[in-house]
Amino acid sequence: MIADDQSLFREGLRKLLEAESGLTVAGEARDGDEAVTLTRQLQPDVVLLDLAMSHKSGLLALQRLNGTGAHVRTILLASAINRREIVSALQLGARGVVMKTATSELLLKAIRTVTEGQYWIGDEPIVDLVDTFRDLMAESPPAGSFGLTRRELKIVAMVAVGRTNRKIAEGLSLSEATVKHHLTVIFDKVGVSSRLELAQFAARHRLRESI
Repeated sequence: MIADDQSLFREGLRKLLEAESGLTVAGEARDGDEAVTLTRQLQPDVVLLDLAMSHKSGLLALQRLNGTGAHVRTILLASAINRREIVSALQLGARGVVMKTATSELLLKAIRTVTEGQYWIGDEPIVDLVDTFRDLMAESPPAGSFGLTRRELKIVAMVAVGRTNRKIAEGLSLSEATVKHHLTVIFDKVGVSSRLELAQFAARHRLRESI
């Protein structure tokens, strides 16, 4: 089931899902209240739930869904989401979080992963939920770090000593796509536009010591 307050997005998502073998869209909801009502009625296997719906936020709808006793796996769709919201979503019973900027292939992988009983966050499956919680809670920005999380500081330090995205990904057990996403966020946070500028920034502020 799809729950999103944008009709064009719902229509596009429905066409994408119905083109896939083994997937059927049971229904569509336009807001959080309707999402809860239709989930009770239709009992879908998976609900794709927009985080930022009008009338009732995705997290509030998720909280109500979790209290219905329905055996449904919920994937939050988000244009933007912070770590606190991810932790809250997982605590409220979400099985996945996918960005709205994700490719259709990645969304379909997330749906199938969640259907198989696993978790998915961002662009990769979650192997150990306890470790994921610990990492998310540990990544709040340290003081004097320019708003960079602990993981982002490690990536900055790795860039500063010349490591490639592949080596960074291997060192942090991430995908290269995730490293690229982190670098885009880092560039915005510190106001640079290239790896060289980032390395110079790291040297100037002694961030190379974060490895």
